[in-house]
Amino acid sequence: MEHDIGIACGRCDTFNPMGAAFCSSCGNDLSFRASAKAASPAAGVSEDPMEQNRYYVCKECSSPVPPGHKFCGACGATVPDELLDKKVEFFGTMQAPGKARLILIRGTDGADGLSYLLQGTEHVTGRTNAQIPFPNDPFVSDRHANFIYRGDKLVVRDEGSLNGVFVRVRQPVPIAPGDQFLCGEQVFRLDATPKDTSGPDPDQTYFYSSPKRPSPFRIVQVLRGGGDGMVYCARDTSVQIGREDNEMNFPDDIYMSGRHAKVELSPDGTYALHDLGSRNGTYVRMRGERELAHGDYLFLGQQLLRVEQTA
Repeated sequence: MEHDIGIACGRCDTFNPMGAAFCSSCGNDLSFRASAKAASPAAGVSEDPMEQNRYYVCKECSSPVPPGHKFCGACGATVPDELLDKKVEFFGTMQAPGKARLILIRGTDGADGLSYLLQGTEHVTGRTNAQIPFPNDPFVSDRHANFIYRGDKLVVRDEGSLNGVFVRVRQPVPIAPGDQFLCGEQVFRLDATPKDTSGPDPDQTYFYSSPKRPSPFRIVQVLRGGGDGMVYCARDTSVQIGREDNEMNFPDDIYMSGRHAKVELSPDGTYALHDLGSRNGTYVRMRGERELAHGDYLFLGQQLLRVEQTA
């Protein structure tokens, strides 16, 4: 399949062929220059190379840096110079108008703030052979996920990746035993209470151990490599997770809020995952595919992306 190669205008998103000096629609200067005051010959408006930095998140304190700022207002850290000239990257052929884009909020390649315009009908993300590649993330599968349009809706589909796609929770969401979720840098799994094995052996001898306490479910920390870490057996109908004063505490996780998230069992036997107003959000691993909305956040491996609707 042949692909059109070019560049999308950072001001109006119009596709222009490679080598074009100015946008055919708005006259915006398409040259890769560092000057912040390069005037557009058509409109007499200066191009702002800091435009991409409205999406930059400070690596020192995770605070958003407003447009036009070269330093973080929270901690004073410097905005990397290499981000000042970031351009919108074009992927796919002109099969459909660009309706959305992905903004890289935090990644592994130092390209935070990079914008991926979803201009085609399919946009595969992965480590190799992908339209949106993340070659240096060992937690991204070769073919990890696909962003596709269904009418006017943007949908993300897990392509059978090893580590899945995690979507930020906006409100309490139902989960089931076996589902995984992410708080800070910790991955958890909801497990049902295992079957009772406290009966005697054939010779009527009981295994000597600590007495059991009733537990409706358990939360399991999933360690790198897939093994189980900390396990908490719920003593009531909910388990709260955070940095301190919770049932499960992770004081050394700098991305975890004091009271971060909660798993709750309803009287009807269903479970719900709640975010407790955490700063960095709670993410649930989706099954199959999911429709996305403006402002949604996703984790693919170690890549944190935000969805922005442009139409």
